[in-house]
Amino acid sequence: MQKTAATAVFESLSSPVRLDVFRLLVRQGPGGMVAGEISAALDVPPTNLSFHLKGMTHASLLTVEQEGRYQRYRANLALMAELIGYLTEECCAGNPELCAELPVKAGCAPASAVGKKRPKPTAAA
Repeated sequence: MQKTAATAVFESLSSPVRLDVFRLLVRQGPGGMVAGEISAALDVPPTNLSFHLKGMTHASLLTVEQEGRYQRYRANLALMAELIGYLTEECCAGNPELCAELPVKAGCAPASAVGKKRPKPTAAA
């Protein structure tokens, strides 16, 4: 990912409504939601939501698919993973073993971690 692409993603997520929409769609996974469901779930007026969905789609944060007279929106999970990779690619100055203590808070475990227990976070002293 290039810096300009990462900047565009952060600019698009800088609105509280857009951040709420993105997090909601990430929770929904590949099934996504139609605009009316998103509007109801977040209590955002449809015209306001439409503006935000268009901006997020333009920034490639969301994909949209026509389903009859509805549009189904999905979070671009590949872009999210790419952004996380971009942010952490030089973690700890190229010494990834130093970053092993970073807490894992992702809702979805990586495929390699399925079946493994995550370490419990420790309270900071």
